[in-house]
Amino acid sequence: MKGRYNGAYMNATNVLPGAISLASIPVLSQEAKKRLKWMDYCRRCQNTSKTCRYFGISRKTFYYWKRRYNPYHLESLEARSKRPKNTRQWQVSRQEEFRIIRLRKQYIRYGKEKLRVLYRQLYGEPVSSWKIQRVIEKHNLYRLPCKTLNLRKKRRLNQEKKRITELKKEARQGFLIAFDGLTLYRNGIKRYVFTALDIYSKIAFARMYKSKSSKNATDFLKRMHYLLDGKIENIQTDNGSEFAKYFREAIEKLNISHYFSRPKTPQDNPFDERFNRTLKEEYYVRHRMSNIRMSNIVDETTEIMVPVPIIWGRASGH
Repeated sequence: MKGRYNGAYMNATNVLPGAISLASIPVLSQEAKKRLKWMDYCRRCQNTSKTCRYFGISRKTFYYWKRRYNPYHLESLEARSKRPKNTRQWQVSRQEEFRIIRLRKQYIRYGKEKLRVLYRQLYGEPVSSWKIQRVIEKHNLYRLPCKTLNLRKKRRLNQEKKRITELKKEARQGFLIAFDGLTLYRNGIKRYVFTALDIYSKIAFARMYKSKSSKNATDFLKRMHYLLDGKIENIQTDNGSEFAKYFREAIEKLNISHYFSRPKTPQDNPFDERFNRTLKEEYYVRHRMSNIRMSNIVDETTEIMVPVPIIWGRASGH
């Protein structure tokens, strides 16, 4: 009979190559999603030149990714690592390493250039200052190891940050979420409120904590990420310590780009600053915090700003 095959039912499936709806898969990076749009658009219009003009890319670039594109494995559109296949290997022999360690421990205050001269005088063989430096770093042979470690950490944190002025704004929900904070005092008790606002849809979220540590900022970020169904592409913060360490690790894990406001420039974050004012004037003062006992907080994540614990809605613009 029609519809049967040897007495068994059949199930037919159809795989749509390059379906643009699959671009929302969270494992894909923003760049890979962009390239998936190229392939899907070209599949619909069947015209490579039109596709390149529409997205403003060269034909060479398009054909490069088209050769790599596998509709059954969207990860093929991810950029590959540019790390060299053949990297420099450890070129310090065991004998040289032991000799350098012995010299460094004996002359802990000497630099690599002086140790290079001493090495040649004692052993009659030349050694490069680069090898000496590598051995010192490998075995942490510093006079003040903790100070050196903190100095390295400080230099790493002082690397150039991406400023919000470099980001070209796009009008869609979740493209840019602005983060900030608000400090409140009542009867000698200090509390910190993290706030976040989508600059396009004006959806805002606020939550109170006992302190503005990076752990609490990370907790707030994860809640915001959940409430927006993971649709956060970029975030903007100031240069405070609460948006460092654990917060930085969290945004790297969530694959979110982090942009910073310029120092002492609140004009870079006008939307969230205005929401903070609305929150303070129209809520904090209006609801008479005297009726709420802030001392009732029992842990780091208890919200007591209003009778309804979470503020979730559109920010007032007046």
